[in-house]
Amino acid sequence: MRCKRFEKGQMTVELAVAMPVLIVVAVIAANALTFFAECAVFDRVAHEAVRVHAAAPAYGQGPGQSCALVEQDIRSALDADNLDVSVSCGSVGFDCEQFSATLSFHPTLFGMGLRSEVFGVALPMLSHTTSYVVDVYKPGVIV
Repeated sequence: MRCKRFEKGQMTVELAVAMPVLIVVAVIAANALTFFAECAVFDRVAHEAVRVHAAAPAYGQGPGQSCALVEQDIRSALDADNLDVSVSCGSVGFDCEQFSATLSFHPTLFGMGLRSEVFGVALPMLSHTTSYVVDVYKPGVIV
């Protein structure tokens, strides 16, 4: 079977065109899966930290101190350069406090440093928030 002269190298050109697209898709998929895994760990750790520090505060411990302790526990459990954690608290009614924890995820290039774009495709920061309402006068009660 004879190949025509203009068809030689066609697969090389197709590979050169498709390779950047495949790399971008792989980076997005890897970051999405990493984000989902970090969200699962974050939800479990945040719930445990709120249960320990906020649902049964120490004598004289206010909501601000509970909030700082919850954030400290979450940060120590999620020790990565591309993750940022913030915790806020506020009153939602009579004797109830709402603790909201937010996880911010900055994409990476397969774990090798922070990148904001790959081949001109922007990789936005992702965030995940979870909230728990706690009755501060009934130790251990999460509403």
